Amino acid sequence: MSRPLRLRFAPSPTGRLHIGGARTALFNWAYARGRGGVFLLRIEDTDRERSTPEYERAILEGLSWLGIDWDEGPEVGGPHGPYRQSERGELYARHVERLRASGAAYACFCDAARLDALREAQTAGKQRIAYDRTCAGIAPDEAARRAAAGEAHVLRFRVPAGETRFVDLVRGDVRFDNAEVDDWIMVRSDGSPTYNFVVVCDDIDMAVSHVVRGEEHLVNTPKQVLLYQALGAEPPEFAHLPLMLGTDGKKLSKRTGDTALQDYRDKGYPREAIVNFLSLQGWALDGSTEVFSVDELVRHFDLRAVSKGGSIFDLDKFRWLAGDYIRREPLEKLVEHVRPFVVAAGLSDEAALAGRADWFRELVRGEQERIATYAELPERVAWAFAADDEVVFDPKAEAGARKHADAARTLADYADWLAERAAGGARLLELGDATKAWVAERGLKIPALFQPMRCALTGMAGGRDLFEVLELLGLDAALARLRVGAGRLGVPT
Repeated sequence: MSRPLRLRFAPSPTGRLHIGGARTALFNWAYARGRGGVFLLRIEDTDRERSTPEYERAILEGLSWLGIDWDEGPEVGGPHGPYRQSERGELYARHVERLRASGAAYACFCDAARLDALREAQTAGKQRIAYDRTCAGIAPDEAARRAAAGEAHVLRFRVPAGETRFVDLVRGDVRFDNAEVDDWIMVRSDGSPTYNFVVVCDDIDMAVSHVVRGEEHLVNTPKQVLLYQALGAEPPEFAHLPLMLGTDGKKLSKRTGDTALQDYRDKGYPREAIVNFLSLQGWALDGSTEVFSVDELVRHFDLRAVSKGGSIFDLDKFRWLAGDYIRREPLEKLVEHVRPFVVAAGLSDEAALAGRADWFRELVRGEQERIATYAELPERVAWAFAADDEVVFDPKAEAGARKHADAARTLADYADWLAERAAGGARLLELGDATKAWVAERGLKIPALFQPMRCALTGMAGGRDLFEVLELLGLDAALARLRVGAGRLGVPT
């Protein structure tokens, strides 16, 4: 195709941006960016009842958050606007008149009762459900007279005989028998246009060269190709992306990941990990590399390399990938990314964290290897913000501490020893060897102190180095927690 490369993403603002829609936008954007083309955004808001400005804003914000920018569209403008279908009525009316005049479209006056009876009869006879073209033979003058008199009608596209063929960049040569394509409705009885009509009008008017969308739209393509031909326009190149499937091999459900992009952002998945994971939904960099940058995606992405089979939306792999990005992330950036989650959890506020920036950075550093999403951090560091007498003991941690018969006495004695060593100038972070010697002198094994100690200090069964915990808490808080913990662990359960 020699025409300029122009791709689009055309979401409907009837809900939040679905993760599958985000993949479609990403693939369109990457293909355009990698080949010096234009990427445009169009809002398909012809569903008047369900479309809302709030959903549109959420879609625009979601795309921007992912790093997907557009050359033409809402908030940007461009030479082919307006970019909302609700504002393009005059264009659609001109195309309607062209199709009426050429005979490619005709008025259908069949009412709902007749159409219901037709469907029932076809169902009973095990026939294909389709309009029987009762109104297709009405003379244009007669149809115009009846319409002018106010008789309710829709406008249907007249499907010609023959076969419709097109080359799909993902699926290869695709053929449809036109006999299997119904005379579909272009304009409803209330005058509102339907999807298959307006999408073609817009793609022609916006000079779209490639239509890249989900496999579920494949059934619409023959209708649209025929409409392009009826309007005397060259169809774009098509690429239908594979379905995104759960690990059970079935279409995504709420249980297996059928959620909006915003849900993953709110769960604290790194943006780069989301882009990386979505890129793997039907495409691969080289067959073995799973972690790659946006720049690498743009340089190498090719629609012809997209797989035909459904892609597996593996949440476990997604979490692993998110954790990998977090482990690679510079500490300063990680601190910025987790701070809002700590505040949202009610553990602290922005001002307090800013006042203890070095302390908070060290707190985050110790968890970088242990979290898979930003949202996991607050639960893991809640102990650092708790009142010393209100540390929540995890049942597993408490059970592990109580396995040691003298846990309460051991903690109390260690608190006294710790106070003496600190008074002598010892740094808490450096007391590891001395503590182990203290344990050995008492004829104990390390877990006899460390399990109750970790439970008392953090309430957790595992985590970062205990002497880092002591340093973060400071002497006074550490002693208070050890003594409170001795009291709590000394009470039988």
